[in-house]
Amino acid sequence: MDTYLHVLEVNTSASEQFVDITPDVHKFLSQSDVQEGVCLVYVPHTTAGVTINEGADPSVVEDILMQLNKLIPWHNGYRHTEGNSAAHIKSLLTGAEKTVPVTGGKLTLGTWQKIFFCEFDGPRRRKVIIKILAG
Repeated sequence: MDTYLHVLEVNTSASEQFVDITPDVHKFLSQSDVQEGVCLVYVPHTTAGVTINEGADPSVVEDILMQLNKLIPWHNGYRHTEGNSAAHIKSLLTGAEKTVPVTGGKLTLGTWQKIFFCEFDGPRRRKVIIKILAG
């Protein structure tokens, strides 16, 4: 089975931010020449995550962040001494990885779906690991 690995650098500019990385993932996939398989997107950080959701209307991302902040406020009597427990919890909810099927050399995403890097403790320089598995 052929595999292709790429490390994407993401520079965030806000404390909490969703960054559309779909074009970057598409670009790497097209460079791999894989026609059928899976694309793994993994975030090796404990205060960030990755999700797939609507990307056509930016207010959807704003609504998601608003609700996450209502559910998990930044200050809530947490015990973690670094002061970023809320970011760890939000990372847990979004998850650190997503798997997307590859069909016909393209990511098999829904019409409105985009892949978002989720920053919860920024701004920072982050990494996203993209691995394409052919087969």
